[in-house]
Amino acid sequence: MIISLASLKGGAGKSTLALHLAHEIARHDRRAILVDADPQASATNWAGVREKPSPFQVVAMPRENLHRDIDGLVAGFDHCIIDTPPRTSGLARSAILASDLVLIPVQPSSLDIWAASETVTLISEAQQFKPEIKAAFVINRKVTGTALGREISEALKDYPFPVLKTSIGQRIAFSEASMGYTVMELDAKSTASNEVRLLAKDVLKLMERKSW
Repeated sequence: MIISLASLKGGAGKSTLALHLAHEIARHDRRAILVDADPQASATNWAGVREKPSPFQVVAMPRENLHRDIDGLVAGFDHCIIDTPPRTSGLARSAILASDLVLIPVQPSSLDIWAASETVTLISEAQQFKPEIKAAFVINRKVTGTALGREISEALKDYPFPVLKTSIGQRIAFSEASMGYTVMELDAKSTASNEVRLLAKDVLKLMERKSW
């Protein structure tokens, strides 16, 4: 399965979600590769500062022909996660075309909800060439107890893609994990780790699979 994290709005948390999904897949003894298609290279830098080998491979490939090269790149791996850049629609479009599933991280803010329309348009255009591409929203950095946190799922219903059941909270653990670890490595039993596990299960359900 090839899953891309896409949002033309910066700061949505694509890299963090990409890293954690890749690790969750690897935890199931599956061979996972994370393709860093973002010129900012956040995922590549994350792998570079680790003190021990990453549980999944990270490859930098910010190319607009990624969808044509992806088959050779992922040969030998069970699953691939693609981290895409903000604003650079050409790179994002290529990653979307390479994907089976596109996850759209959206923070609980009016700006994020409005900005989601650009990403939705990009995915809809890609579906004209590859109708089997699926897409879904992931509510990210949700602050429990806020009005926006409660209302965001309702606001996203105007778009043609579903909202995954599990939302990812605004947690210090994810910020700490940016230093070369994942929340599962820091504390496998934490709330943050559990959110990642549940999100991965949501992905499997959406793709009608029982396991990785």
